[in-house]
Amino acid sequence: MQEDIFDIVNENDEVIGSKPRSQAHADGDKHRAVHVLIFNDEGEVFLQKRSQNKDTWPGAWDSSCSGHVDSGEDYEEAAHRELEEELGWKPENPLENLFKLCACEATGNEFIEVYRVKGAGPFRLNTEEIEIGEWMDVSNLLQRIEYTPKRFSSAFRLVMERMQAMEMLGV
Repeated sequence: MQEDIFDIVNENDEVIGSKPRSQAHADGDKHRAVHVLIFNDEGEVFLQKRSQNKDTWPGAWDSSCSGHVDSGEDYEEAAHRELEEELGWKPENPLENLFKLCACEATGNEFIEVYRVKGAGPFRLNTEEIEIGEWMDVSNLLQRIEYTPKRFSSAFRLVMERMQAMEMLGV
């Protein structure tokens, strides 16, 4: 299988080159990623538990869908591609761009565009990427993150902190 190629970016998220995934990660280069949060009509959020085979945060809970932006791709294109690759799902509603996280240690040196969409599946989980998926009540989720933070990826914790600070969770 051919390795993904990432755009390498500077501190302003401007493309300055490209590298294979493994090299970008090994070198600690800044690159791009997306997180998508899917909410159902009851206000629950769908979370995935990352496969034990993942190179970062294996077995941790994470956004409904997350992944890298490939070289030459924009953030929204990557979000739609990742929804299909990880969940086998195409949303009927448009993705809502919520905010952007700056590249830092907690994001794995990734600039992350965060999206929200309403939907309920059905999902076909990619078992190479995802161990299980589960709908979670947001209040309960925030308590779980508070009491057992290491069970959630560091980037996802940042996403939830920002959403809570911006009062985007309705709790």
